[in-house]
Amino acid sequence: MYHKVSKLLLYSDLGEDSVLVGLSDIFRDWEAGTADHAELVRRAHVQVKHILDIATTYGFDQNLWQDYLTFVLLTNENSFTLTAERRGAAEGGSVNHFAKADLEVFRELFHFDFAPIEHDLGLDCFSVLEDYHAITKPEKNYYRSVSELVRRLSDELAAAPDVDAMFDALTASYKAYGVGMFGLNRAFHIHGLPDGTVQFLPINNIGGGRLSDLVGYEDQKKQLTDNTDAFVAGLPANNVLLYGDAGTGKSTSVKALVNEYYDSGLRMIEIYKHQFKYLSAVIAAIKGRNYRFVIYIDDLSFDEGELEYKFLKAVIEGGVETRPDNILIYATSNRRHLVKEDWKDRTDMEYEGDMHRSDTMQEKLSLAARFGVAINFSSPRQQAYHEIVQTLASRQLTDPPEPEQLLLLADRWELRHGGMSGRVAQQFVDYLAGQEGTAEKDEA
Repeated sequence: MYHKVSKLLLYSDLGEDSVLVGLSDIFRDWEAGTADHAELVRRAHVQVKHILDIATTYGFDQNLWQDYLTFVLLTNENSFTLTAERRGAAEGGSVNHFAKADLEVFRELFHFDFAPIEHDLGLDCFSVLEDYHAITKPEKNYYRSVSELVRRLSDELAAAPDVDAMFDALTASYKAYGVGMFGLNRAFHIHGLPDGTVQFLPINNIGGGRLSDLVGYEDQKKQLTDNTDAFVAGLPANNVLLYGDAGTGKSTSVKALVNEYYDSGLRMIEIYKHQFKYLSAVIAAIKGRNYRFVIYIDDLSFDEGELEYKFLKAVIEGGVETRPDNILIYATSNRRHLVKEDWKDRTDMEYEGDMHRSDTMQEKLSLAARFGVAINFSSPRQQAYHEIVQTLASRQLTDPPEPEQLLLLADRWELRHGGMSGRVAQQFVDYLAGQEGTAEKDEA
């Protein structure tokens, strides 16, 4: 195996902890006879455990060895994979020669014969990996999209009759889904590093919510999707501010976009207010990638004395460097104008007895003005609140109360829980669902 892995060129940066590197060292020592069998068995088990850990995390099944190799191909960022992500496979490109040479190595690894080393060391772990059957499927697989992509491509690569077919399948995946962390994940947090750069951390528990799950607010959802449709299609689009009352679905709507548009190349990066100083570093890291990025800022507002909004203003519009076309900012806020205003902002005097409009107020209002689309989410009236409750109850409850009783209980609930909103309606129906489930368990 180490003879094969040593031939890799474009995909040679596997990392010291790579399973392929570990197995290559094991095979080299085994063939050279420089390590005793017990030590080789221990080292082999370490690498098999690593594969099992990855398979358990991502929900791989059947041939874990081939799934692992596919995972390596999909996560290795190099000059070829990044170019294929942006432009696909360019015909006649010289880099294709090196890529196909590497894929010939992977093709041999896909069908590698572990029987000799298993027989000599008394192992069967590699054979089990190649025909693996998980006992149970996890109820919640936060990596479902990753698992489905890897499993589908793994089967296609394993069945490829030659390296050209393998090349076509892999480059098509790079073009459609991308490569590396951004290719496999939908949403991210950031972590600022001491050198001023950022580390992207995948968010895996975003759920599978869709805009259709949000009851009501059809006009607001259409404004949001119209802008996002244009964005993912490469057409001019605007930064978006969703503002209004608490619990009305602003954050839910934005988060649902990453599920709606993931297959169209949309990715989301959530940034908190204290991280605005890293916005330039984030943009520098993602501006050349073949994705559409929404930088998402939840609950955006600034109190007196907070100056972070100046970072955001410069990034949105007004800095020397133009914001890249593949990046938009979507923010939610309970405030329409984002920055807290005081009456003293409106009473500045430029000349004695001559009141002018405050420059301070204009500066604060200018941040909200830089969002080209502003969508208002206001608390529902009672009729709309009742419609939300009835729709959610029909979705979640096996045996909902009679309509009059349901709405009476819903009204009592909202009086005790902060007024009418979609969030309060969802909490009420969740409560009923919990009571229903408890009753069913008691009966059983």
